Amino acid sequence: MKFIENVEKNRYEKFVKNHKKSHFLQSYAWGEFAKKSKNLTPYYVGLEDKKKNLVATALLLEKKLPLGYSYFYSPRGFVIDFFNKELVTEFVEYVKSFLKKKKGIFLKIDPDVIINEENCLGEKVKLNYNPEDVFSVLKGCGFKHLGFTKNFETMQPRYTFRIDMNRPFEEIEKNFSKTTKQRISKAESLNTKVRLGTIDDVLEFSHLMDLTENRKDFVSHNYEYYKSLYEIYNQDNKMDLFIGSINVKDVVNTYEKEKEEILKALEDFNTDSLSKSAKTKKNELEKRLDKLNQYIEEYSDALNKYQEEIILNGHVIMEYGDKAWVLYAGNHNILTDSYANYKTYYEHIKYCYEHGIKMYDQFGTIGDLSKDNPRLGLHEFKKKFGGDYVEFTGEFDLVTNKLMYFVFTKLVPIYRSIIKKRAKKEKKKITE
Repeated sequence: MKFIENVEKNRYEKFVKNHKKSHFLQSYAWGEFAKKSKNLTPYYVGLEDKKKNLVATALLLEKKLPLGYSYFYSPRGFVIDFFNKELVTEFVEYVKSFLKKKKGIFLKIDPDVIINEENCLGEKVKLNYNPEDVFSVLKGCGFKHLGFTKNFETMQPRYTFRIDMNRPFEEIEKNFSKTTKQRISKAESLNTKVRLGTIDDVLEFSHLMDLTENRKDFVSHNYEYYKSLYEIYNQDNKMDLFIGSINVKDVVNTYEKEKEEILKALEDFNTDSLSKSAKTKKNELEKRLDKLNQYIEEYSDALNKYQEEIILNGHVIMEYGDKAWVLYAGNHNILTDSYANYKTYYEHIKYCYEHGIKMYDQFGTIGDLSKDNPRLGLHEFKKKFGGDYVEFTGEFDLVTNKLMYFVFTKLVPIYRSIIKKRAKKEKKKITE
């Protein structure tokens, strides 16, 4: 077989998109985006057989280090049959030689290979392969497994929810939780709107991500990052930006109308001699009235502070081949009782289904389901949409320079922690 250090773009894309291990993080566009936004050098390597057919590819992202060294990362790579021991072994040997030539000290991969899966009922899904075979093959090639992390410690999430779209949409909706269905209905009753955004909406989306960052304690990207992603990825693929909004004035009018109806209804209970059922009904109406007054106050306050039409959320959906991933979701910190976020999720699930998507991935949740985990709320929210709960292999490192690898793994985490704290401080200064 022949190793190719730079597979031509169209040939690379044709192979990756049609492979069962295709992933947007292995796309040509993602490599170009990483080059512009993260100052990484992409290499689109491949292996072809005697008939000159590609049998494996990988996007390798190179990060330059001092003294001419580098490290490499293949996000959700490789695009290969991981159960073909001979193929994987040969490909890895070529990759090793490539790394050494580039003074690469190690290569990190996190294969898109599921090792555990549960359906929406919590029932274990039987896999048609033995995950241990993948570990055996990779370890035999010299890879070091970095452990079974439970949260977001890794480059890519080790857990996610995936919805199988190969069935009638009614069956997909059926798996939504009762709460989710109710909240979608509530959002629809308030006439929340969802539309496909354009590049003109990226600035507002970036703002929503900043608001989410402040609540969820993570470091979001800046406007230029999202703008570059939109521009580059949409050249050959589809990055869908879904924008959820609400007309606050209309909501106030809706609530005011309901309030009038309840006040009128309460007049019928203006007597001392009420039956037990009538008293119960009266109490229910009074509770609803109190709630409406709260809503009216909240929405009136929002109307005074903001414009009539408020964008409440923005979601980024990455399409690649017949698959889609919810890469980013940013939400405003007001009017949460409108459940606009549920409506937006619903609309892009339906959109993906209608556009031939076969696998819908919510791109990340946790494995630690303890009650004190601050990410549990995120997990429960995504769970409500009825996807399968899946666990991936996690990260593997292929070390080609043990000394430099030791230095890197000991010092870089400290450096990254400093940079993260510095970034949060700088962002805080800007927003103050």
